Amino acid sequence: MKAIYFLVGLLTLASSFASAYDPSPLQDFLFVNENICKDPKVVVAEDFFKHVDLGNVVNKLGSNVTPVSVNELPGLNTLGISLARLDFAPKGLIPPHTHP
Repeated sequence: MKAIYFLVGLLTLASSFASAYDPSPLQDFLFVNENICKDPKVVVAEDFFKHVDLGNVVNKLGSNVTPVSVNELPGLNTLGISLARLDFAPKGLIPPHTHP
């Protein structure tokens, strides 16, 4: 039992040294993704929020995907993420697929 406590303590200690960081912090100051970062003095709340209207779900699958990129939401620039709004009609579906 002491060995298990020791192992858990060792793993906890080891995980405290792990860190997550931007692999290239200079990208925050450079021209990236064909978009340059905004000057922090001119950033507004709308750079981080966008209202996306309901998608048209009147189709064979009963669903709609509305992608949101850095062009619509400047706050996504250099974060390495993307967003999408998914709308479903009753019993609508998005078939299984992959994103290579």
